[in-house]
Amino acid sequence: MYQTLRTLLSNARCWDTDSERSYQDLFERLDTNKDGKVDVAELREGLKAMGIFRQGAAQKIVSSGDQNKDGCLDFNEFTKYLKEHEKKLWLTFKSLDKNDDGRIDSSEIQQSLAELGIGVSGEDALKILQSMDIDGTMMVDWNEWREHFLLCPAHNLEEIIRYWKHSSVLDIGDSLAIPDEFTEEEKSTGGWWKQLVAGAVAGAVSRTGTAPLDRVKVFMQVHSSKANRISLLGGFKQMIAEGGVTSLWRGNGINVLKIAPETAIKFMAYEQYKRLLSSEGAKIETHQRFLAGSLAGATAQTTIYPMEVLKTRLTLRKTGQYAGMFDCAKKILRKEGVKAFYKGYVPNSLGILPYAGIDLAVYETLKNTWLAHYATESANPGVLVLLGCGTISSTCGQLASYPLALVRTRMQAQASLEPSNQPSMSSLMKKIVAKDGVFGLYRGILPNFMKVIPAVSISYTHILCNVKTTDLSV
Repeated sequence: MYQTLRTLLSNARCWDTDSERSYQDLFERLDTNKDGKVDVAELREGLKAMGIFRQGAAQKIVSSGDQNKDGCLDFNEFTKYLKEHEKKLWLTFKSLDKNDDGRIDSSEIQQSLAELGIGVSGEDALKILQSMDIDGTMMVDWNEWREHFLLCPAHNLEEIIRYWKHSSVLDIGDSLAIPDEFTEEEKSTGGWWKQLVAGAVAGAVSRTGTAPLDRVKVFMQVHSSKANRISLLGGFKQMIAEGGVTSLWRGNGINVLKIAPETAIKFMAYEQYKRLLSSEGAKIETHQRFLAGSLAGATAQTTIYPMEVLKTRLTLRKTGQYAGMFDCAKKILRKEGVKAFYKGYVPNSLGILPYAGIDLAVYETLKNTWLAHYATESANPGVLVLLGCGTISSTCGQLASYPLALVRTRMQAQASLEPSNQPSMSSLMKKIVAKDGVFGLYRGILPNFMKVIPAVSISYTHILCNVKTTDLSV
């Protein structure tokens, strides 16, 4: 059937009578039960037969073209959808055709990807070109471009590459990654807030599931040393002996509560910083995205940082020490003053740069490597590849920023000491290295890495649900 589609469309031109006849022939072949309508199942089978099946494409095409909301497309709806889709594809083709010669070569693909912040070599751009080149000329004309993307819901290069949106970031309690990018369509239709809400829910589930590991991590960061070695199992035993099994979830309530304000502030700040750093209408480049994301992260952390301090105190509290979150806040304010709510703020803010920078750099490198070697037929990497790249980049970011995270936690926990006994960031770091060596800056990193395992599973489910929600939306 793929060969049939090629024959039907090879001589057609956009929006003329030949296209109309081609659409009629294509519609009749897709309408396998001959009821004058094409439903999702028929379209899905047709796409599979053509060898151009994409996850969720059939549902999205039907949803986009279904004007009377009967769950399928009649010929008029099918034709209107394809004509409108062709117009968008034509605009994309023209934007790629830099020298306006009616054909796209590898250098133009390379330039266009660079404008989207995706750097590929000339050889890699040639491989992408070959996946669309039918006649072997090493150039793609309008017919080849249209045939390749006609029954793909994505209609511009940004949407074609948007599979690589960093939606696989793992939430293990430290929200330091660069925020997601949203298209103008997602912003105008409200899809962005649905994804943010879905991400927040997934984050809440992830943090609750990994709360015992998070608590033992904080416990080891503050109390473990060369003289007082605390193993993973030993830490669990001490906490259970002191407060029972339920004590393993101390501090989780506020850790979940801070997701919503932090996510919202980071997203809004990120959009504003992007506008300030990039010229109007221009694509934001990778270094601008990193800077905007880092500034947005710093803005969000500054706003919700008192909640971070409360989370640490509640995580480390002994049985009966605080009646709850508000009681903890009142006692800290009364005894230590407002400054206590910003202890450890400097190392926390400094930690954003290595985490976000390395996370983004590693992710972009892995993404470009996959596109260069495996994107022969589709830019869609699949859920497992996304998760693999996200896990590796997030782990590298953790390794770089962990010493600062440990110092931050120590300072938050020691804020109840007398002012004269409260060390600065540099002096505390020197003290830890002198006493425990460089490894002392990585106390508690084992349970932190162990949190990745359940987080990956939850992130996998979140991505699948997110894809399903996106496919079902118009």
